[in-house]
Amino acid sequence: FPVTIMLLLEKASHYFSKKLPFALFVKPNQVQLNGVFQNTDELVEFSRQKGFVFSGFYNTKDVVLPFDSCEVIQENWSYEKQYQERIYFSDSEGVEFKNLVQKGINAIVENQFEKVVLSRKIEIPNDTINSIESFKNLVNTYSTAFRYLFYHPQIGLWMGATPEQLVKIKNGEFYTMALAGTQPYSEHIVWGEKEIIEQELVTNYIKNQIEDKVDTIKISDAMTHRAGSIVHLKTDISGSIKSSIQPLDLVKALHPTSAVCGMPLKHARSFILEHEGYDRKFYSGYLGESIVTGK
Repeated sequence: FPVTIMLLLEKASHYFSKKLPFALFVKPNQVQLNGVFQNTDELVEFSRQKGFVFSGFYNTKDVVLPFDSCEVIQENWSYEKQYQERIYFSDSEGVEFKNLVQKGINAIVENQFEKVVLSRKIEIPNDTINSIESFKNLVNTYSTAFRYLFYHPQIGLWMGATPEQLVKIKNGEFYTMALAGTQPYSEHIVWGEKEIIEQELVTNYIKNQIEDKVDTIKISDAMTHRAGSIVHLKTDISGSIKSSIQPLDLVKALHPTSAVCGMPLKHARSFILEHEGYDRKFYSGYLGESIVTGK
């Protein structure tokens, strides 16, 4: 691939070896690779600065790579996906996770909450993954997702591809989405009652969370949204926010969505914190560019 891209990816490798923070990301349906590089190992707390924000699931400090003190680079992406050997691991904790899911089901039956989204952590040796090579394949595999590689020596290295946009705010107008229901991609998608109800729950949850902060709200019909080898049900939600509401207030109202936590929020989150058995930290948090400081 072009030398310019090689230089940008090599820069990320160099920063990683020097234990300096950086972020690489490609926006959905775009081919521009963005890099943000911080030349100190300072952990900068987010306080509405313009920059690349990295926020956790719960009770973590929001951090940022500020644009005004970082080197910001953009290059067009041009890379053909290469074969990468799959990593196989022993799922020794599979039974424990099934038991956790059953506890969640029992709690729903007992009316402790309507929905909970449970996760687990699987550990594999560090030397089995080349983060740069994995990121290159990730970018090409999930072209409709927000793809990222984030590193900070005090936080660690995080990589992913998310199909869900938490919120976009510009000139007092906002856009968000409800994303729920999952099945493998095929030519003929049929959604069952479970997925349709789940999608409606997420849509209604978002509406309830923001309706006191917006002047207008528009909700689309549910549609199929492809993310790599799977598809979700997606509803677009947009409108205008009240003049008294700051953009970050809307962000805080939406996070965490019921797609990564559950509902009611506090009850589902308490169950997760008590029973999952590990600290999610920045998993199922939110991340991306903060470029809005006012209306």
